[in-house]
This record gives sequence, C-alpha cells and structure tokens, in this order.
Amino acid sequence: MKKSLVLLSCAMLLAFVNACSREEASKYGPGVSDTEIKLGNTMPYSGPASAIGALGRTISAYFEKVNENGGINGRQVRLISLDDSYTPPKTVEQMRKLVEQEEVAAIVAPLGTPTNVAVRDYLNQQQVPHLFLISAASFWNDPEQYPWSMSMTWGPNYQSEGFIQARYVLNNNPDARVAVIYQNDDGGKDLLSGLKAGLGDKVDTVLVAEASYEVTDPTIDSQVISLHASGADTLFIYAITPKACSQTIRKVYNLGWRPMRFLFSGCVHPKAVLEPAGLTASKGLLSLRALKTVAEETQDDPIVQEYLAFMAKYYPEGAPEDGYSIYGYMIAHAIAEVITRAGDNLTRENIMKQATSLTDVSLPMLMPGILINTSPTDYATIQDAYMMKFDGEGWRLIGDLLRGN
Repeated sequence: MKKSLVLLSCAMLLAFVNACSREEASKYGPGVSDTEIKLGNTMPYSGPASAIGALGRTISAYFEKVNENGGINGRQVRLISLDDSYTPPKTVEQMRKLVEQEEVAAIVAPLGTPTNVAVRDYLNQQQVPHLFLISAASFWNDPEQYPWSMSMTWGPNYQSEGFIQARYVLNNNPDARVAVIYQNDDGGKDLLSGLKAGLGDKVDTVLVAEASYEVTDPTIDSQVISLHASGADTLFIYAITPKACSQTIRKVYNLGWRPMRFLFSGCVHPKAVLEPAGLTASKGLLSLRALKTVAEETQDDPIVQEYLAFMAKYYPEGAPEDGYSIYGYMIAHAIAEVITRAGDNLTRENIMKQATSLTDVSLPMLMPGILINTSPTDYATIQDAYMMKFDGEGWRLIGDLLRGN
C-alpha cells in the first residue's frame, strides 16, 4: 500500500513538473492557442488606392500556402484582412475591431502612411505589435517613442529615397532645373524633405517649382501644367497612390514635356501604374529598386521560379509581374520568419522582440546584397537600393548598389 502511494505521489509530481514545464515553454498572448495564431491587417480593397489591394491578397495567399503545409510550429495562421478604403477614420474603426473584438496577436503589414499614423498611438498604448506596416516614412524608425511600430519598406525610406535621387541628379546634371509634385501628407512631405536634403546648398537655385495634391483630388492636371510652365528639365513624381502616379506620367507626356523623370519607388508597378499611363509615356522613367522583378532575364533565377509557382497555385488571378504582389510575397516571408522565431513563446512582447533582433536576414525577392537588420534601437529594415530605368517593356538596372544615407 505504501509502495503504491509512493508511486502515485511520484507520478502526480512528475505530471505536475511536466505541466509546469509545458506552461513555461508555451506562453500565449491574445489570439494564440495550441492550434492557431490570429493576425490582422487593413488594406485598401476599395477607394483611390484599391490597386494596392493586390498586396494584401498576396499576403493572404501566402498564408494559405503556409497552412496547407502544416502552419508555423504546428499552428495554423489565421490572417484577418479588412478593407479601410485608404481612409484614416475607417482604419481606426477596423483596427479597433481587430484588437478589441478579434483579439489578434499582432497587426501585420497594414497599408499606408496616413492610415497607420491614425492608429499608431492606439496600438502602442495597447502594446499590440504594429509590425511590418507598409510605409517608407522615415519617422517609423522611432523605437524610443513608438516601440511597437515597425515598417517593412520596399526600398530605402522616403527621406533616403529623395536624398539618393537628388544626389544622382546633381552627379549627372549639376545645372538641372528641378520640379516636384508630391502627395500632401506625411509620406509625400518626407520624400520632399529628402530631396531637398540631397540637393543641399544648391536647393534654392536648382529646385524651381513644387506642387502638392490631395489624395482625394480627382485629377492632378492643374498641378502638372503649373510645373511644366516653370521650365524645369527634371521632374520628381512623388505621387504615392497608383492613380495619381499614372495621371502625372500621362499628363506630362500629353503636354509634350520631356524632362528627366524620377518616379516614386512605390509606383513602379506595370499593371497598376505604367500600363494605365501608357508604356510609351512611361519609357525613360527612373526609380529605385530593392526587389527583384519578373522579366526575361530573371526567368532562370530559382527564387523567381519559386515565386512564380506560388502565384500560379495560390493566387492565379493575380499578376506575377506586379510589384505589389512581389512586395507582398516578401513581407509575408518576413512575418512568417518572426512568428517562426517566436516558437511557443507567442506573447505580444516576444513577437516584437523577435522582430527587433533580425541580423543579416535575406528575404525572397530582395536584390543581391540587400539584407534585413534590426535592433531594439534601430527599426530601419531596408536601407539600400539600385537605380533602374523603364525601357518601355520592363525595368533595367543602370548602376551598382546605392547605400542609403
């Protein structure tokens, strides 16, 4: 009898120890169970930026693939992607739904500078990972004030992009006469700030005209006409939404104006921007590139082949050559990488810890030499890029890797 009691006691103690070990090893926050991790984001599936919805659809398709192959660390990933029409008040409404009703573990890859600014304070107060948000505004690298917010850019941040392009102009045409059109929000102003910084002490003589527009404006014709009248021979198109980028390219061409044109790197997409503007009108555009493209010369690249196979199976209605799809594929890998590294410690704190401790991470579809590095004091994800030119059929590299400032 005593022996039986001893054995029973030992068994109970062992079970207790094992239970404690499992509890210590598996720490769950909101939105997590033994079988599922719930993530959320907002996307403009309608409204003036609806073409960018392809990005959200690609991310959703990627996690369909992940789940079909067993999930991440044995858990299915449930991504709840809600439409906010690129409208900040709607973003606030949808984010509250994701956090307070759906209780997601993290917000991942939400789209837009003004939309994310509208929810930044709320998500940081709630201590919800606001992770790999889609905006290249430089102020997202502010871990001291906003430790829960981190962007995942398609290239250098807005200020660095403007700076690099301005330096390129001065190196190739020191006497350039520069005009710029920009979206009147934090993103557009950030690009303009970087451009002016890159022009340096020549800004007052080189920058001859600038014009802004609102994202709700039906056309940008009047702005382009005023810039044309300035006599500028170099134009920076810092429109951010696909519609405004296309309209600017087309109007410049229709006016018979042929300046050297730099296109915002978020608008390089053939399907969403260049084809609506006209491929002939788009010929000669310059921009920055950190992501691989789908082109004749990349068909033999194993990473591109893997991406094309993914698109064919999981997002067949999408356009593989569309930069939004390529970008979404890259970001989805980044999200999966962080969740994988978090293991069974799926608290919001540990998810953010993993995102802020990435070292030399190479993500699919990033160009050679571009690596992701983050730390608790530096949230800049991509800082370098290549210059490229549109030849009427596709984008071609025209130089070596350029380092961000």
